[in-house]
Amino acid sequence: MILTQRTTDELDTHLDDIRRAPLDVGEIQLIVARPDTGERVALDEADLDTALGLVGDSWFVRGSSATPDGSANPEAQLTIMNARAVAAVAGERAYWALAGDQVYADLDISITNLPPGTRLRLGTALVEVSAKPHTGCAKFTQRFGLDAMRWVNNDEGKELRLRGMNCRVLEPGRFAIGDTITKD
Repeated sequence: MILTQRTTDELDTHLDDIRRAPLDVGEIQLIVARPDTGERVALDEADLDTALGLVGDSWFVRGSSATPDGSANPEAQLTIMNARAVAAVAGERAYWALAGDQVYADLDISITNLPPGTRLRLGTALVEVSAKPHTGCAKFTQRFGLDAMRWVNNDEGKELRLRGMNCRVLEPGRFAIGDTITKD
């Protein structure tokens, strides 16, 4: 699969739209489980668990190089990406899951709007925004290009969290596409 890799100038044309995302109540537009490396499964609804994260996702099993013992990092249990930002980078919704996040929502996820510690309600589940930054990886660069990687990781991109944000699950629950994502 070959994706169109957008230039920085092309990506910048989307910034005003991204900044207009809802501040307090947004909509969940895509849910993706990653059952194994490189696999993506779009879900109509999903369960969040305080130990496992997104049920059916490999986050817990995969572990993390960022923890001393290689176990899964609870500060990166769930990743949420702004739907407008992923549309800018990936284009068609069919390609959004390639970004590697689990939830894509039409919500302003900037640091100003959702500082670490902010709690969000997704359906009946409750998550907390982590201080751990979410940055792009080599796979993100390979799929969307160096300009996209630089765009999400420049100062403005980091403030807007164009690459997404990490969260931890505080209360288990179920949520679905079309549900609201709300500051709690």
